[in-house]
Amino acid sequence: MNKTNKPWLSRYDRGVPVEIELSGLTLVDLLKEAVRTHGSSTCTISSNEELTYQQIDEYSDRIARFLLRKGLQKGDRVGILLPNTSEFVISYYGILKAGGIVMALNPAYRPVEVQKLASESGIRFLILLDSAYDEIGSIISQTAIEKLVVVGGRTEINADDISWHNLLENFPSGEALEISIKPDDPAVFQYSGGTTGTPKCAVGLHRNLVANVCQFSHWLVNTQPGQETILVAIPLYHVYGMVLGMNLAVKLKSRMVLISDPRDLDVLLQAVQAFKATVFPGVPSIYAAINHYPPVLAGEYDLSSIKACISGSTTLPIRVKQEFEALTHGHLVEGYGLSEAPTATHCNPILRENRAGSIGLPLPDVDCRIVDMDTGTKEMGIGEPGELIIRGPQVMLGYHQRPKETALALRDGWLFTGDVAKMDRDGYFYLVDRKKDVIKVGGFQVWPNEIEAVILRHPKVREAAVAGVLDGAGNETAKVWIVLQSGMNCTAEEIKAYCKEYLTGYKVPRFIEFRDSLPKTTVGKVLRRVLAEEHSSEK
Repeated sequence: MNKTNKPWLSRYDRGVPVEIELSGLTLVDLLKEAVRTHGSSTCTISSNEELTYQQIDEYSDRIARFLLRKGLQKGDRVGILLPNTSEFVISYYGILKAGGIVMALNPAYRPVEVQKLASESGIRFLILLDSAYDEIGSIISQTAIEKLVVVGGRTEINADDISWHNLLENFPSGEALEISIKPDDPAVFQYSGGTTGTPKCAVGLHRNLVANVCQFSHWLVNTQPGQETILVAIPLYHVYGMVLGMNLAVKLKSRMVLISDPRDLDVLLQAVQAFKATVFPGVPSIYAAINHYPPVLAGEYDLSSIKACISGSTTLPIRVKQEFEALTHGHLVEGYGLSEAPTATHCNPILRENRAGSIGLPLPDVDCRIVDMDTGTKEMGIGEPGELIIRGPQVMLGYHQRPKETALALRDGWLFTGDVAKMDRDGYFYLVDRKKDVIKVGGFQVWPNEIEAVILRHPKVREAAVAGVLDGAGNETAKVWIVLQSGMNCTAEEIKAYCKEYLTGYKVPRFIEFRDSLPKTTVGKVLRRVLAEEHSSEK
């Protein structure tokens, strides 16, 4: 291994290998291994109900038997429209055991959204909460969905559908599952904004997800198999929660505490304290909310069990990291990933040096380059921004039924991420911004992340988002939307004066708007596009 070409290798925590032997495992194999060695140990904790690995294995077998008897063929898609519950975990592994592909959907989706995605992906069966049954039932005739599996206490359902309780009762253990699952079989369909900005369905193979799970099981050097409790507050329908919450917990033979609504901080914090959570993947907004939650500041919650937290989805402000680590005495590190490499490719070391503003180092077996944004063929120098391209075992197969989009994203074995980044001499990477989010101000390139990083250092600012908008003359300029710290007052002139201390003139936002909140995705990423559209509609 040439450390000159991969300077990051010398920066790994002691004990992290530069290469990992994946040995041809599938996600089903990971569960079977956990059952073999820790079958009687707790696997899921959901609404204070605990299920062991043996129980998860048995119930997921029943899901698989049901799907196979109803005609599921290998490679068919099965939808999961559930929050973070034990039923999600059981459904997920049951679908995989039957040779199906998991299509996890946001349970907050409206029927028309479910209809669109179900039709595009070809979902044959859908597992959902009883509270969504009537609405979703009204659109299934316009899809390929043949049967609904209804989770909850509802008893009045159509004859073609089946309740969760009846499914588990009617398909007991005993009948062996003979489906051959291989590492190169598709495991998940994950909808993503994609590397070019339009929604597409990334196909993740078993070996892709297993590779990422194995990478992180080695990366978390302060954890031990069978000894951890992972707080799964990131939605399981997103590959971040799916891989670094659920799949990682299974790989580590750990307990997973499932949080359906992470916005309910009391429920989340009570779970940390009651179950002594040790690993807590999340997003900056969750950590920031905990940092400023009055009961936490008053010492009402014991968070000392937390030892490893990975932050993703968006930039982790250094202040949030420092405050959270002071509260918990654990390690909060920033990482980077995307649905096209489910789910992460970079992370700061858990114990060794974290560099401010850095997304960290490429994980074991991951190679990275920074190339010019016009042709993608010229390699940029140290510290020079360009498009981040990635090669590694977690890179997707491609986009479902999108050959042109796949050809744009995957070229000669490299994934072109659409993200602009730079690398320092030691192999730490820094995300500059999304390629599509660059703002052209008077011919100069302005990156929203750079402006946001400056404004987030202002002591009165809690959140900030920057996007390009048009001024009255039709020229593009920067606008910032700001959420202030509780009880603080601030003016636009004060923010502009602060920016001028750290930014050249053309980078200083021309427009400043104070708000109570910022629109975000369900995993905490600020929707700059929505803010820009709101600005345009007001003009």
